[in-house]
Amino acid sequence: MAYLKLDKKKLEHNYKILDAHFKSHQVEWATVSKILCGNKPFLKELINLGTKEICDSRISNLQKIKEIDPEIQTVYIKPPAQKLITEIVKYADVSFNTEITTIMLLNKEAKKQNKIHKVLIMIELGDLREGVMGEDLMAFYGEIFKLSNIEIVGIGANLNCLSGVMPSADKLIQLSLYKQLIEATFNKKIPWVSGGTSVVIPLMLTKQLPKGINHFRIGETLFFGVNLFTNELVEGMHGDVFKFYAQIIELNEKPLVPTGVLDENPSGDVFEINEEDYGKTSTRAILDVGLLDIEPNFLEPDDKSLEITGASSDMVVIDLGKNSSNYKVGDILSFNVKYMGALGLLNSNYIEKIVA
Repeated sequence: MAYLKLDKKKLEHNYKILDAHFKSHQVEWATVSKILCGNKPFLKELINLGTKEICDSRISNLQKIKEIDPEIQTVYIKPPAQKLITEIVKYADVSFNTEITTIMLLNKEAKKQNKIHKVLIMIELGDLREGVMGEDLMAFYGEIFKLSNIEIVGIGANLNCLSGVMPSADKLIQLSLYKQLIEATFNKKIPWVSGGTSVVIPLMLTKQLPKGINHFRIGETLFFGVNLFTNELVEGMHGDVFKFYAQIIELNEKPLVPTGVLDENPSGDVFEINEEDYGKTSTRAILDVGLLDIEPNFLEPDDKSLEITGASSDMVVIDLGKNSSNYKVGDILSFNVKYMGALGLLNSNYIEKIVA
């Protein structure tokens, strides 16, 4: 049996620390639930923290949030696919947008549903993922302000999500200046300047956040406590809200070097032989989890003497060395798990999810 555990007390602890930081800087913040992959027990724990706004990139997850608590403001945080327009208006109070034609369809659907749909326009600041180019921004807003059932509630940007461009005070000042220009040109108020995700938190903590930035969307630092500039924990936060556990299903002493003609394995890898390992053996354990659930590079064994040597679709192989801890078949090994690893585990139907 393999399972992922969410520690609700550590999650609550992280939430309170972040909430205090944001309040001290007079910044609103939303929690990002996409890592939870729509798991209802985990979503309930997130809602129980007291968050009033939850962001996700899957409309089915926002639907589940509305089923749990209709009062939560739901935010769809990528440009909507046009085939999802009806569901976006139904389940997302706010959506992030970059295409005029899509917003026009949202306006049309909002009329049908007798709603005002809120939009936040994403701006390209250099990371080359989603975002309207700066030179097109004024004409873009000019068209959107004409729409009867669309309310523009913000301007925002993403950094470090694709090309690795890190946020800086200069880039966030640029975002804030765009907001001022739009307000002055169209005599309209733009409530949010959404400066980004967890990667921007270090600028706030070191007092480098420009004054105009008043909104964040936070997932990774909430669940992993990490400062994404240093990859260390934010002071006082927990990095092990999630823990992963997998059972040993085989344990044997085996050679370090495979026997036979070597070719690519199903993952496209070719085993490289170290000639010094000929004749040597070690104790190898097989775990009941595989690449279908997680990439092993995202797992960190709590027992630092263990080494992950490889994986196939349904099994991970661990080198126990001399097995000084006397592990046996049936024992459970525990792991810290990185963000992308937790995402894979939560998206797997084969991994049990537990709240503790």
